[in-house]
Amino acid sequence: MREDDNLLRDQIALVTHAAGFAARVHNGQTRKGESGPPFILHLAEVADLLAKALEKPDAELVAAAWLHDAVEKTRITSDEIENVFGPRVASLVAEVSDDKSLPEAERHRMQIETIGEKTEAARLLRLADKISGLRELAEDPPADWDVARRRDWLQFATGVAASCRGLNAALDLLFDQATAAAARSIDEFQPSA
Repeated sequence: MREDDNLLRDQIALVTHAAGFAARVHNGQTRKGESGPPFILHLAEVADLLAKALEKPDAELVAAAWLHDAVEKTRITSDEIENVFGPRVASLVAEVSDDKSLPEAERHRMQIETIGEKTEAARLLRLADKISGLRELAEDPPADWDVARRRDWLQFATGVAASCRGLNAALDLLFDQATAAAARSIDEFQPSA
């Protein structure tokens, strides 16, 4: 086998291992959407967005996309991710992981204020994450979110994205489309009586 083939095999193996790992650690978790979609679908969408949008393939970034919520939403630690997937994947996950001991409003404020200090790869990952969240807000919002809460989340996502834009034209376009769809969905929202 040629050296290029070995590298490609290793990169594919890293991404597929991350996908399987994420499926196991997020097993049984659902997103906030009214239909309760399996959490793994969000991770798959974020990984897919990056895999398709990156000008130069980056298997470690795509693997990190599969794992980006593991530290926040499961019992997995950054050390465990580093032991299994290496230091760069663990570092990317750490860059986009919130401190869950803080209230949600503070976590949101911190995301907006600190995203510009993150690596380019982490900002791309965060942008893909927000695209996925906006798509969910447009297509399957949480049933208990009123118009104000939906607008607040849209404003939060836009605030985070402000420091992530300009790095990848394809992701910027997808973000604009997702933002427009979410805004339309909020404008058309008819609360149940």
